[in-house]
Amino acid sequence: MKTLKPFLTAAAVQLKEYLSRAERSFWLPFSAASLVMIFFIFTIFSSEPGTYTDELGFTGDDDYVVIEDASEIRKPSIDKKTVQPGQSLYTILTSNGLTPADVDAIAGQLKGRFSIRGFRPGQNYEIEKSGAGIFQRFTYFQDRAVTIHIERENGSGELRVRRDAKEYENRLASIEGSVSKTLSSELAQRERSGLMRPVRKLFAGRLNFKRDIKPGSDFRLLFEEKWLDDEFISTGKIIAAEISVNKKSYTAYRYTDSNGKTGYYDEKGNALEASERTAQFVQPCSYSRISSGYGYRIHPIRRTRHFHGGVDMAARSGTPVKAVADGTVIFRGRKGGAGNMLTLKHPGGYHSQYLHLSRYSPKAANGGRIRQGEVIGYVGSTGSSTGPHLDFRMIHNGKPVNPLAALSASKPEPGLSRREKANLLAEISVMKAQLDNSRVLVAGNVKKSVSVM
Repeated sequence: MKTLKPFLTAAAVQLKEYLSRAERSFWLPFSAASLVMIFFIFTIFSSEPGTYTDELGFTGDDDYVVIEDASEIRKPSIDKKTVQPGQSLYTILTSNGLTPADVDAIAGQLKGRFSIRGFRPGQNYEIEKSGAGIFQRFTYFQDRAVTIHIERENGSGELRVRRDAKEYENRLASIEGSVSKTLSSELAQRERSGLMRPVRKLFAGRLNFKRDIKPGSDFRLLFEEKWLDDEFISTGKIIAAEISVNKKSYTAYRYTDSNGKTGYYDEKGNALEASERTAQFVQPCSYSRISSGYGYRIHPIRRTRHFHGGVDMAARSGTPVKAVADGTVIFRGRKGGAGNMLTLKHPGGYHSQYLHLSRYSPKAANGGRIRQGEVIGYVGSTGSSTGPHLDFRMIHNGKPVNPLAALSASKPEPGLSRREKANLLAEISVMKAQLDNSRVLVAGNVKKSVSVM
């Protein structure tokens, strides 16, 4: 021990000399590190067990650990539902957290993208909400091709409308056959019932489908269909129709002229129906004057002011009354104050009525087809009437119209020019060939042909 003392003394002296020669910059980090070390050692040895808490608040290995499971809480919910009778887009959205102001803003975005007619009971929709129950998305499946989305943007939280639409494919199809019961049942068997209404409209005034088309009647139809991928959606425009009844053929062919006007014509090129704006009517009878006009008037018998839905044409009793246009008799009989009355149905949504008749023509039987200008009855004074006259009325799409205005607005439908008629007849020949061979394609947007036998 004594031998070490001189050595340690000498080492201390040398260390003192070395430290005195060390730069001052060494002492600042050295002192800081020393203080940190002293604090750490003091903390460890001075702390009592169980008082330290870590990042999750644990103080020891005896602590009970509570595990939070937020996976179910934060998961968005998607509900698939069906529109119920009485529900509207407004009630569905507001019941799922949107305010009336939100729905009003959405309605503005929906204009031009979605018609309220497309929102109907039985259609499916989805509602998506966040884990906190906040509205995120509404998806409405309008049909197999169109889907409407109302979505909340992630960043701004604003509601946006998006429309997804798949394009239909138009295909040309044909049906032909012989009626066993009714034409309607024949089309239903081929799952093409949608054709019945346009076919009936095409031949209105020429065929009574209940009375004329009997078992054994033949038919051929050429028409467009809408397809989505390989799924049939619906029938479209009728291109050509031929119906044979008792060896007499009734035809209708679709043609668009050089001015873009589309109509249906028979195999000789005659127009089947006039357009609504230029429908031609003839005078129902020869009369001396209009004794009572259309609109509000003082009733000649009751002396009260009321609406008069027709015009009274003063004429001698027995004056012939003529049909103003081709049509079908749908009512013949006594009708209260109207006396003996006839109602004719015409193409284009028109009906004509003839009141106070003295008697009917034998041709004007219920269900009978009448040609324009044919005598259907005779002027009289039956019912509530002060003298012989014809109370003539016109109805268009279920609403009364001024008969004199309808008669004066009637203009003959301009016929096709010689060149147009030649083009029409050429197209009719093509359509007939397509009916003979359903595999012939139509030029234009129609991509495929399908035979529905």
